[in-house]
Amino acid sequence: MSLILALDSSTDACSVALCADGQLSAQFELAAKSHTQRLLPMVDELLQSNNLKLRDLDAIAFGRGPGSFTGLRICMGIVQGLSFGAQLPVIPVSTLAAMALGYYRANPDTQHPILVALDARMDEVYWGLFTRDGDVVAPLCAEFVMKPELLSEQDIIQSLVGQFIAVGPGWHYPAMQVLAAANLVVDAQPRAEDMVLIAAQVWSAGGAINVLDAEPVYLRDTISWQKRQRIRNPN
Repeated sequence: MSLILALDSSTDACSVALCADGQLSAQFELAAKSHTQRLLPMVDELLQSNNLKLRDLDAIAFGRGPGSFTGLRICMGIVQGLSFGAQLPVIPVSTLAAMALGYYRANPDTQHPILVALDARMDEVYWGLFTRDGDVVAPLCAEFVMKPELLSEQDIIQSLVGQFIAVGPGWHYPAMQVLAAANLVVDAQPRAEDMVLIAAQVWSAGGAINVLDAEPVYLRDTISWQKRQRIRNPN
């Protein structure tokens, strides 16, 4: 039996989930700008409702990105504190993969690949392409950040026009509508309950890592530098 806790604050959503040998319990909130106030209390509430202590867990999973720079850092900091305190390994999980799994779980008959897109700001999107792989998902390519109009120029995307599902708030850009998705779900967020299912598979395969080796995935590592530049040079 495995006990895995998952946390995510990579977008405006804030969520935690617990997988107890395949049995799920979870909490989800839209908590823009209040992740620091809500994430740790949600963890405490979830553990208490399941009569568990942190030391009872086998591992902690977390949304490693891509997503909000601030949200990813908040989650990473909390995960580091929990992991160090209880001496637990961690399992980083792609936020894009979790969103793809969320769609497949809600639509079990879907056979099309899922093209997930998150708004990366600065007129760019984070995106990844996934297919069903047993009870979880597998990537069909690397994850990228790029201008929305460049997405239609990618060879792997051109081969799927009209034959994929579009998921995520990044799909609000008009330049991406030419891809003619078979279905479009803009109102979607990453959820810890999907992350913890992916993490359970990683755990069973021996893929947990030391928290010292875990890092957020920004895809665009210059984002913090660019923010500092705007502060220093407001004109």
